[in-house]
Amino acid sequence: MMFTGLFDDAALFPPGNAPLDEAIPAHRSLRARFGDLVGPFVTPASRLPQLLAYAVEDAPLDLALIAAPDELASALRAADRPGLRVAAVEIPVQSTAPDARDTVKILDDVLPPDVPAYVELAWHARHVVEVLAGTRYRAKLRTGGLRADLFPAPAALADAMAACAARDVAFKCTAGLHHAIRHTDPATGFEHHGFLNVLLAAAALGDGESVVIAEGHLEADYGPGIAAAVRALSPAQATEARRLFTSFGTCSVLEPIADLTVLGLLPDPAEPDPAEPDPTHADRSAA
Repeated sequence: MMFTGLFDDAALFPPGNAPLDEAIPAHRSLRARFGDLVGPFVTPASRLPQLLAYAVEDAPLDLALIAAPDELASALRAADRPGLRVAAVEIPVQSTAPDARDTVKILDDVLPPDVPAYVELAWHARHVVEVLAGTRYRAKLRTGGLRADLFPAPAALADAMAACAARDVAFKCTAGLHHAIRHTDPATGFEHHGFLNVLLAAAALGDGESVVIAEGHLEADYGPGIAAAVRALSPAQATEARRLFTSFGTCSVLEPIADLTVLGLLPDPAEPDPAEPDPTHADRSAA
């Protein structure tokens, strides 16, 4: 499915800031309800000691572990416990090429080969993508936050995405993608990117379209038109878009899923699954 694993659960982070004793049960509930739409639980390495209380051996908790390069080895050891499973690693901003090269060396030394890692890019440090090119590591693009300056303009985001696409570096996004469609937050006045806008921009870049076309997708704000464009993607285009745009962190997994339901891109979870038998028509012959 086009949206499999798209929504990483960042409930611990602003603006949600959920307490751990609420966030973990909620994450398990989301995974039970929505299955593989929901990605790993995003946590800073500093919260690992608290997470141990929620580790269940027969139902491991998949983590996206945020750790600085110099604490990564110890964080991976701390997470090596029954009931916890590191599904991905995220490295905070690396601003210079030498720092990025050092980070890549550390990742090569300590990260298991089947665990993906994301290195966050500073907006003025696009050259870090060059360091990631040819490695198995991915980029992390910040698409929002608690201040207006943390929201990149469509042109800046399109440029960063194009830099990744040109070098075959996959990326995830973090912060600000609360809804499917580009919109203005009525409480803050901040212009938020939409995750479907990002998906369409990734599909365009994967098709070899120009950065101008990608920017146009990021600027669009007509929901029905965007939903129609998503439906029109071929299986190959959708696969390539998701290969490039792997996921995004959201403090509320329910909001983006609700948006996709309203747009008709996901079935309403309140509606019965047509593949399941209707209990009101069950065979009563044994009664």
